Amino acid sequence: MSDFSTRRVMMVDTQVRPSDVTKFPIIEAMLAIPREAYVPDSMREAAYIGENVEIAPGRVVLEARTFAKLLDALDVQPGELVLDLGCGLGYSTAVLARLADAVVAVEEDAALASEAQRTLSAQGVDNAALIVGPLAAGDAKHAPFDVITLQGGVEAVPAALLAQLREGGRIGAIFMEGSLGVARIGYKIDGVVTWRYAFNAAAPVLPGFAAKRGFSL
Repeated sequence: MSDFSTRRVMMVDTQVRPSDVTKFPIIEAMLAIPREAYVPDSMREAAYIGENVEIAPGRVVLEARTFAKLLDALDVQPGELVLDLGCGLGYSTAVLARLADAVVAVEEDAALASEAQRTLSAQGVDNAALIVGPLAAGDAKHAPFDVITLQGGVEAVPAALLAQLREGGRIGAIFMEGSLGVARIGYKIDGVVTWRYAFNAAAPVLPGFAAKRGFSL
């Protein structure tokens, strides 16, 4: 039996803190949530390595550094409602649920979603609701959201999704160009989302977030 709690402290001390993530609620949440519970059983030993952990073809749990820096830039507050897109097996949702008032998680892979639901329930995460559906559609029913997070890469973000962001809200995404990517935070002011550079990161592009390819001869 591996001592996962020791690895969790090491992850925070070697991957999170050195990346200038110092907000106590983020550190506390990442120390509290057992990352190994939210990856496939065969990947438990790899749960704390400093890179993205594949949980399905083209789908990952973001590396701790990337996820922590995204949370730091988004600055989720205790009273806020968060939309977590591409929650996979639920790790991001569990961490966000400790930071926010409530989380709506969307996952379109039914197998991942049912496993995430089981794990979140088993772990006592009771302020998160999981919805199975297309990631790019978000969840208009529970909008507007204070914060929207995407647990993977994007090439383009649909306007219909940005419409679900509350005025003054933030959205965090990793924009991919080939194998390189940058994390940007979008701020909604006067109905318009303005994107600002946050840091470099990379992740597979989520289903529904590839750019429309122009037809050319």
